[in-house]
Amino acid sequence: MSKLKNDLFLRACKRQDVERTPIWIMRQAGRYLPEYRSVRAKSDFLTMCKTPELAAEVTIQPVDIIGVDAAILFSDILVIPEAMGMHLEMNEGKGPVFPNPIRSAEDVYNLKDIDPTKELKYVIDAVTLTKKNLDNRVPLIGFSGSPWTLLTYMVEGKGSKNFSEVKKLIYNNPDLAHAVLDKLANTVADYLSAKIEAGCDAVQIFDTWGGILSQKDFEEFSLRYVEKIISRIKRKDEPIIFFAKGVHFKLDKLAATGADVLGLDWTMDLGKVRKEVGDKVALQGNLDPTVLYADKSYIKKEVKNVLNSFGKGNGHVFNLGHGVLPDIDPENVKALVQYVKEESVSFHRGDAEAQG
Repeated sequence: MSKLKNDLFLRACKRQDVERTPIWIMRQAGRYLPEYRSVRAKSDFLTMCKTPELAAEVTIQPVDIIGVDAAILFSDILVIPEAMGMHLEMNEGKGPVFPNPIRSAEDVYNLKDIDPTKELKYVIDAVTLTKKNLDNRVPLIGFSGSPWTLLTYMVEGKGSKNFSEVKKLIYNNPDLAHAVLDKLANTVADYLSAKIEAGCDAVQIFDTWGGILSQKDFEEFSLRYVEKIISRIKRKDEPIIFFAKGVHFKLDKLAATGADVLGLDWTMDLGKVRKEVGDKVALQGNLDPTVLYADKSYIKKEVKNVLNSFGKGNGHVFNLGHGVLPDIDPENVKALVQYVKEESVSFHRGDAEAQG
């Protein structure tokens, strides 16, 4: 494989020396960009996911427009349950909906075993095309939802406030829940392996709903399946990022999953987490996405706060603590990226040089 022109992100993931802190942003290919909206005006969301040319185009937009140090493939975590046979609808303003959510053992047994290189070939084709069009400028990240997060959507059928349906399942029929989670873990491992095989330089596992579980339930219904996935992913030295939103406990166990990088939401203290686990994993995050509503001087101040919180040295990938919001001004996102590039240099110089 040809050498990347900018490999800062990969080096930071591996806690190697970097000249400055790399930055990419969750949901960086999305509605806040007018260029994305002009592509989206001609196609619905799932069509964009399933058309490699469109997925590649919007994946690369933030690299060209915002100046980020990595691209993340435009896709959706729910393509997996859809490929397993669940009908998926993307409702404008309401988000994803499964009109026929899992409610019984029969629904579970109707889920198909899939080969991601076949049923999700359009994603793999999008990886290949995006890599070609990126021309080694920056690394490409592939991603998946965690089994727990996927199960939550599959059982609730849509977003939820109290997650009563999926909680009923794990408390009343834990064996059935585990059967689905295990099937999902195998599928996700195969899916992420296929993305790496097709050219992804790193992969991220999103456990968006990990934080709705008690500590005991998180270990039983989420963490063990993430560990299984990471142990099964076929890779050479491609980094794995694990982002468990709202999970503030058992950081030592999160760091022991085999992931190279832990993603942190904006409610975490980067410095404290670094003291606890920073010799085991790199850390990614964790600016509050709503800071991007503020003026540029405030954004710059908060960038400095995040960098100061992590402190000097390597093993930090700058990101938001969750996805960029759709009504954010792109100029503020550009400013954020520029500030990180400028302000982080001093955190990576030798002490003598920094004092000179």
